[in-house]
Amino acid sequence: MSDEKKEIWVNYLALTTVIFAVCATLSTFKGGGFSTRSLIKQAQASDEWAYFQAKGIKSYIYQVQVDKLELELTGIQQGSNQKLSSGYTQKIADYKSKIEKYEKERSEAQAKAKQLEDERDEAQLHSKAFGMAVIYLQIAILLSSIAGLLKKKVIWLTGTIAGLVGVIYFADGFLVFL
Repeated sequence: MSDEKKEIWVNYLALTTVIFAVCATLSTFKGGGFSTRSLIKQAQASDEWAYFQAKGIKSYIYQVQVDKLELELTGIQQGSNQKLSSGYTQKIADYKSKIEKYEKERSEAQAKAKQLEDERDEAQLHSKAFGMAVIYLQIAILLSSIAGLLKKKVIWLTGTIAGLVGVIYFADGFLVFL
């Protein structure tokens, strides 16, 4: 082996392989984190949408009661029973305030659910970029390994191109510019 002269490009092959391996490892780690975040945000958004629906149902139930009481009140007012009429009026007002409360809570839940969905979408963008980075970086590592075994510089250069694409996706995972 001492008779063979080591080609300079082999040093660069080793260096680029290490850089690609580190980027691939970090991409896997960060991609998994963003994937987990995406799943958590989706579950939270689903919970908020369920809350939104529940508030809508409660509001509808009270609205039906208001409509029913208003119809009954019309019949009572014709009979001039003032005490019963004021009881109905108070109950209608109470139900209407609950309807307003539920509608307010419903709109808050809708806004929160949409925010969580936006956060989920953002996490998915990061996760996708890191996933693509891992694919290209693994290809680069594979080609670099083959190039080192076969001592073929052209294979290493091809792997380096794949690795550079992987590094671009790796940077995109952090910055989301693609």
